[in-house]
Amino acid sequence: MALNPIKKFKNKQILSRLKNRDKQAFIKIYDENVAEIHRFVYFKIGKREEANDLTSIIFLKTWNYIQNKTLEDAKTLRSLLYKIARTSIIDYYRETGNKITVSLDNEERPIDVIDEAQSPSERLDQEANLSLIKKLMPKLKEEYRELIIMKFINDLSIEEIADISGKSNGSIRVTLHRALSALKELVEKEGKL
Repeated sequence: MALNPIKKFKNKQILSRLKNRDKQAFIKIYDENVAEIHRFVYFKIGKREEANDLTSIIFLKTWNYIQNKTLEDAKTLRSLLYKIARTSIIDYYRETGNKITVSLDNEERPIDVIDEAQSPSERLDQEANLSLIKKLMPKLKEEYRELIIMKFINDLSIEEIADISGKSNGSIRVTLHRALSALKELVEKEGKL
């Protein structure tokens, strides 16, 4: 789903304000995106303090990037934030030598998938299924984990993920399908959902 014309206009308007060093525009962008970017970083790193620090660094790098570069290669500000976040996470692991971990348990913003219309036994089944998925996510390839997190946890569109990763929409769809198939295969090995 492509950006509608109003969103494109607002995106260009905000980018123009940021380019002119409008701190209020940056504060607005920060407020609208900090929780989502922090969640993405936290899921990739799994450590709260490092995720807090890295999220701050990502927004600082974004500000500096906007001030020093042309923005034609970034279709949306959101995709620019994710590109910088991905690069910053890679840099973090290069510098620290730490192994990448995945956590779906963000204490600040837990994932709530409970349907109130469900019976108690259905809720227990759903909680068991979510627990199994959390357990199996680290067994997936890094590329698959990242796609699943961006699509299903952070609710990014295929187009945004393609822009962030520099791949085509079709490539993202195929890789996402493979990721879900790999997760399904792991689930079938461990126990049925």
